[in-house]
Amino acid sequence: MKVLVTGGCGYIGAHTLADLLENGHEVVNIDSNARSNTDLLQGVEQLFNRPIPSYRIDLCDKNAVKNVFLEHPEIEGIIHFAAFKTVPESVEKPLMYYRNNLLSLINLLELVEEFKIPHFVFSSSCSVYGNTTDLPVTEATLRQNAESPYGNTKKIGEDIIEDLSKTSNSDFISLRYFNPIGAHPSALLGEIPYGKPQNLQPIIIETAKGQRNKLSVFGYDYPTRDGTCIRDYIHVCDVAHAHTLALTYLQKKQNTYNYEIFNIGSGNGVSVLEMIEAFETTTKQKLNYELVDRRPGDVEAIYANNSKTREKLGWKPKYNLNDMMLTAWQWNNTLSERKQD
Repeated sequence: MKVLVTGGCGYIGAHTLADLLENGHEVVNIDSNARSNTDLLQGVEQLFNRPIPSYRIDLCDKNAVKNVFLEHPEIEGIIHFAAFKTVPESVEKPLMYYRNNLLSLINLLELVEEFKIPHFVFSSSCSVYGNTTDLPVTEATLRQNAESPYGNTKKIGEDIIEDLSKTSNSDFISLRYFNPIGAHPSALLGEIPYGKPQNLQPIIIETAKGQRNKLSVFGYDYPTRDGTCIRDYIHVCDVAHAHTLALTYLQKKQNTYNYEIFNIGSGNGVSVLEMIEAFETTTKQKLNYELVDRRPGDVEAIYANNSKTREKLGWKPKYNLNDMMLTAWQWNNTLSERKQD
C-alpha cells in the first residue's frame, strides 16, 4: 500500500521508511524538520537508490497537510511519529508540547475521516504506564499518571484515538515502545540526538568518544540483580518492523477491534551495568563510569510482556543487546567521519 509517514526524518521514522520500502510498500514523508534535518531521509534514499516524496510541513497547518492527501489519493495507511519528545523541555514548556503534539494528531485524524484512510498506526510510549509495579507490563496494565507533559501527550493521544475509533470506519493501532536503541546495519541510519542526550546509549557513546569525562550510573542500591535500574531495550529496526506488521495486520483485517494496543519491547529487562558491559564487550572500548546516588523520579524497573504482539502481529525481535550496541557504535563512527569530511 501507499503509506504516509509523519516524522520520517526522525530516528524511528527513518528506520520505518526503510522497513516499509524493504517490504514492498510505497511511502510519502511529512516532517517539519523542527527537531530534525534531512540526513536520515537521504540515508534511506541512498539505501534504496530512489527518491522519497517528502514534504516539509508542520502538521499543525491542516491545510498544508490536506494538500498532501489531495496530491496522493492512493494513501491507504498512516504511521504517525511526528511529535516533540524531550521530557525536560516538556516540563519547561508544557503548552508548546500540548499544542504541537495534540493539535497535529487531531488535524491528522480529521483528515483520516475526511479522506476515509482505512489504517492508522500511532507512535505511543511505555511512558503511559508511569511508575508501575506490575511487571512485566502487559497491554492491560493500568496506565498511571504521566511523569511529564510529553508522556501525558501520549496518554491523551491514545484516548483521542480510542474515542474516535468508536464512531470511525477506520482501524487504529497504538504501539507502545519501550527503549529503542541501535542503528541500521548499513550504518546509513541511526540516532541523531536533539540537544543534550537524555538516554543511556547516546551517553555511553559520548563517554567512549571522550565527549564526556565519565558516565554517572544513578543508583546502585535498587533491589535489582546488580543494584542498578532495569529497562527494556529494543533494536530500532525491530521497532520499525512492528509498524509494517501492524499495517499488514489491519490490511488483512486480522484485528478483532478497530482500536488495539501492542507493546513493542524485547521482553527482557537489562540493567545499566549490563548495558555498559555489553558495550565494552562488543566494541572493545573501555568506559569511564562511576556509581552515584539515585536520581529523583527514576523508575526502578520496567520491561514488557510482548506475547500479544508476537501472537497477533507475528513479530519477534531479531536483534540482541550486542547487536544494538555494535550497530550504534558503527553508526556513530560513520557520523564522525562525515563531520571530518
